[in-house]
Amino acid sequence: PQAHTETQGKHRMGNKAVKAHIDTAQKTGVFQLTGKGLTEFPDDLQCLLGNLRTMDLSNNKLETLPPLIGDFSSMKNLALNNNKLRELPVEICKLKKLEILYMNGNNLTRLPADFSKLSSLKTVGLSGNQLREFPVQLCNLQHLDMVDLSRNKIQVVPDEVGRLQAVELNLNQTLPQISQISLNVSRCPRLKVLRLEENCLDIAKLPKTILSDSKVALLAVEGNLFEMKMLQDLEGYDKYMERYTATKKKFA
Repeated sequence: PQAHTETQGKHRMGNKAVKAHIDTAQKTGVFQLTGKGLTEFPDDLQCLLGNLRTMDLSNNKLETLPPLIGDFSSMKNLALNNNKLRELPVEICKLKKLEILYMNGNNLTRLPADFSKLSSLKTVGLSGNQLREFPVQLCNLQHLDMVDLSRNKIQVVPDEVGRLQAVELNLNQTLPQISQISLNVSRCPRLKVLRLEENCLDIAKLPKTILSDSKVALLAVEGNLFEMKMLQDLEGYDKYMERYTATKKKFA
């Protein structure tokens, strides 16, 4: 009985916290409830459907999201880092105004087929999930700036990557390792930063066109199966260095 009372007490506390945060969110358009051990999406959030712009439920224990998530029509910023989500409901793809989505540190194995309907997305954080395939849905998003797919299980970077609009793509620490990178990675129209650190990557697997014939101005490849000296000896390295130096000056 005591344990039951404790659980009830915790539940009430959680509800109280939710209520207080909802009052704030009605004024600010921001709902933040992190690190409270939530195991279920709070139903009470329904009253914020029209005016919520930012939701942060990171560092909880959520395993699923309800279809309701797709009805927050004004949502621009959604953070669900460090939960236990295995998949996303297809309804999430209705969030036409969503610009920033953080899902780092979950158990996602794939994205919904209609993910590319999130046409306003600029930043996607999917680090530390269980993705085994490169989510090609990302390649249809026209406004992407930053994609973080580090610490997943992606082994092949497919041909579709050539359509990716992102300025930065992070594929660091992929396990077991990336075994194939399509030559099309050098065709990405806006890609300036490509991170491939700590991937047990053989230099032969790195498309040389990234150096000689792409827009990449920062290629981060430390912690692979080759010394940086080997990279410097490759054809096209001088062209890459020109882009690197020009970009550095711009941000200096």
